[in-house]
Amino acid sequence: MVARVRTVAFHGVEVIEVDTQVTIASGLPAFTVVGLPDKAVAESRERVRAALAALGLALPPKRITVNLAPADVAKEGTHFDLPIALGLLAAMDVLPADELGAYTVLGELALDGSLTNVAGVLLAALAAASRGSGLICPAACGGEAAWAGEVEIIAAPTLLAIVNHFKGTQLPAPPHAVARRPGRARSKSLLRRLSWLSSTTSKEPNSCLRRRRVLPSRGRAGSIFAT
Repeated sequence: MVARVRTVAFHGVEVIEVDTQVTIASGLPAFTVVGLPDKAVAESRERVRAALAALGLALPPKRITVNLAPADVAKEGTHFDLPIALGLLAAMDVLPADELGAYTVLGELALDGSLTNVAGVLLAALAAASRGSGLICPAACGGEAAWAGEVEIIAAPTLLAIVNHFKGTQLPAPPHAVARRPGRARSKSLLRRLSWLSSTTSKEPNSCLRRRRVLPSRGRAGSIFAT
């Protein structure tokens, strides 16, 4: 059985759909990620293993292979942690694979199973909305994803909250679009810098117009050329 979870890869502002394929087969115990992963994606194996252990789940002693298709596109970033973890849970029959297929998933996992915010959530939400699918992301990114408009968003704080959502025991509150505003401390610091700049300019009005002293040209022997 091959469990599939949809996610995305970013190349500048271009969003490429990625199919996370997870299979658990007989053989020597191994956990392999293929499909041109970078160092951060390759290290997701240890984050996923620790996050599942925090839920009380252990990986089966079998050969686990994760393929990030298309395999000829480079995969960069830590947002592949969550789709790999959910794909493993679907392959282990913990989560329903058919329901996961209706969502685009991205998020970074901490060792205790909590979800950390990642970049590119708004672009992923817009791509999910254009395909008519939902989005699963960290709770810290829910406000950003809500700007995409009419798209179902599951913004969860932990991996356990996502598992409970699909089990029907916990329903995360829908996020609302939030616009960031500069804090009061940042505004005061900016005002102090502007007042200092204005006082410096008033004391030295010609400080930036200082003349440079021009020295006469000298020949090879050190004498000044004159006509």
